[in-house]
Amino acid sequence: MRANAAPPGGSWDRTVAILKLALPAGAAAVLAACLIWPLTSQQEFSFILSKDRVAEAQERLRMDRAVYRGEDSKGQPFTIRAASAVQKTSDTPIVELRAISAELRTADGPARADADVGRYDLERERIDVVGPVKLRSAAGYALDTSDVSLDLATRKVTGSGKVDGKMPLGAFTAGRLTADVNGRSVVLDKGASLRIVQR
Repeated sequence: MRANAAPPGGSWDRTVAILKLALPAGAAAVLAACLIWPLTSQQEFSFILSKDRVAEAQERLRMDRAVYRGEDSKGQPFTIRAASAVQKTSDTPIVELRAISAELRTADGPARADADVGRYDLERERIDVVGPVKLRSAAGYALDTSDVSLDLATRKVTGSGKVDGKMPLGAFTAGRLTADVNGRSVVLDKGASLRIVQR
């Protein structure tokens, strides 16, 4: 019965021939409708941005949790961190630093410095720390002072505050200090004294 219902050239063959043309044409029509429909839609979305109601940054540059990593001339890695770094205007080349910490990895172990507030002069390449500064090293050195300036170009450090420090030899005090980072030397003056602790 199935053979009789589908003889060659019969209605089944005519139906299949029509579907071979109609199905691809229908698929093409659906695809065209999908592509053209969004273009003919009348719905529009727009918005107006008012600069009076948008929060504007008051600073030219602001960074939170800023981190700077590098190596010194001897290949020793160092890391400098600040809780925030802010440059208020482009006319003032000063970056305000807060909660500063610096760590240097040396052959004797890590050395760390901490300060509360500092200012970095972009043009003069100078860092001025206002307030207390603490330095600690794994080799047994400790130094507490305040109001320190670091010239990055010459690698010279100048402190105007009182100095209290400890080292394996003993404890020392002074009215101020100057240091040469490249020469690895520290000069204490204005009433410098050293108390040697005998072992």
